[in-house]
Amino acid sequence: MRFPCSLLILLLAVVGFSCQISTASDRPNILILYADDLGFGDLGCYHSGSKIPTPNLDQLAASGMRFLDGHSSSGICTPSRYALLTGRHHWRDFYGIVNAFGGSVFAPERLTLPEMLKEKGYNTAAIGKWHLGWDWAAIRKADAKQIGDGRKKTWGADAFHWDKPIPDGPLAHGFDHYFGDTVINFPPYCWIEDDKVVKAPDVLMDTALWKPIKEGNWECRPGPMTSDWDPYENIPTTTAKGVEYIRKQKDSDEPFFLYFAFPSPHAPIIPNDEFDGKSEAGPYGDFVYETDDACGQLIRALEESGQADNTIIIFTADNGPEKYAYARDEKFDHWSAHPLRGLKRDIYEGGHHVPFLVKWPGVTKAGSVSDALVSQIDIMATIAGAIEVSLPADAAEDSHDLLPVLKGGADQARTTHIHNTKEDKWAIRHGEWVLISGNDGYHSGRNKAWEEKRGYLADNKAPVELYHLESDLAQKKDVSGDHPDKVKDLADLLKKIREQGYSAPRLERNVE
Repeated sequence: MRFPCSLLILLLAVVGFSCQISTASDRPNILILYADDLGFGDLGCYHSGSKIPTPNLDQLAASGMRFLDGHSSSGICTPSRYALLTGRHHWRDFYGIVNAFGGSVFAPERLTLPEMLKEKGYNTAAIGKWHLGWDWAAIRKADAKQIGDGRKKTWGADAFHWDKPIPDGPLAHGFDHYFGDTVINFPPYCWIEDDKVVKAPDVLMDTALWKPIKEGNWECRPGPMTSDWDPYENIPTTTAKGVEYIRKQKDSDEPFFLYFAFPSPHAPIIPNDEFDGKSEAGPYGDFVYETDDACGQLIRALEESGQADNTIIIFTADNGPEKYAYARDEKFDHWSAHPLRGLKRDIYEGGHHVPFLVKWPGVTKAGSVSDALVSQIDIMATIAGAIEVSLPADAAEDSHDLLPVLKGGADQARTTHIHNTKEDKWAIRHGEWVLISGNDGYHSGRNKAWEEKRGYLADNKAPVELYHLESDLAQKKDVSGDHPDKVKDLADLLKKIREQGYSAPRLERNVE
């Protein structure tokens, strides 16, 4: 049978178009929106009684999959970010945060998520908070001396060659582009673009030069600052940069990965004036509302540029809310970690059990809800599987592929997760159970008034704590004395995973 020439050309065109669509969908764009110190109960889609409107994130949840059991690796900033970008538990390498002018936490040979994506042709960018270190010593003057003492000890504005590139930052670990201020409450207080400061600091930080803070304390470490620095401009400026980046990508032949890390609602709590009073939870609530508004701007940029249908959007947070949450609960009756116990730093659920939303067109069902145990560590293996990357044995050692769960074809991708903030306390989750290998799960301190208000019993002084989360998500009843065999089994499993150096299923299969 002969086809008319015009019909043959049309068929070829259709086939070619289909191939292009297939190729594009094989390499979806990726947008990670990463909040800082946000509580599980702050978003309306997780807590109907929240005093904070979050319309954009609620809509994201309605258009994708909302995870009820999502976790960060740690109860503090740097470790969780490291785990997300490497697919590896932070505690295999370190525990604490990168302090002011601290070095990079990445070993040169460590494969990162952006490096993996670059190898597949992605354009990669990080905008906002970095907090994973730079090699500041490389641009520090040889004769520079620190000034001040104790916690106030720092470098002066003239201690660095500000015109030189700063090594070992985002560009050294897989990102093509960076824009941000590295950490909102750490020096240097200035914008950094790629690997150089936009404007050289010329004074020492002075909060008297800024508009008054709206809640809590500035919590800003002393150090070099540009004299016109305004921390209130952080979210507006970085959001505008993110929108600009997304819009530019529509003209690219390659997919993009944008890691957008907010400084909020981490202290200093500084919502801009237009957001004052938008919540019923004080300035913190208004700051969350401003963060939600920025998320909306970034998502709309995807939609308006025609890229939304081929973009994975992931929203989550690095850890639970800061200790100001106790006063907020007392004043506004808004518990940021609702219905959980614990806050930032703690290894109770409230320290690391965080919002986790995924919208993946063609994969996640709109409005779907999953109670699968998932971790930010799993993002790397999930994306690797989706774009057909075979991860080496020395990369993403703790990352599980969530794709079967995202597609709705599996109830679980992992059954175990280890929570840790400091070296002396650990928690292991396995199935419905959590063992805390210490006499409590607090690091931020115990608030007895809050415990009494919420119906918690007095501490029973046990050497460990065991909770059955299916019946006691709020972790009110320690049942370690009733289940000694379960305590031993979980302690043995914790020891095994820590010592073997991996927990990813693909590595388990290789050993078998």
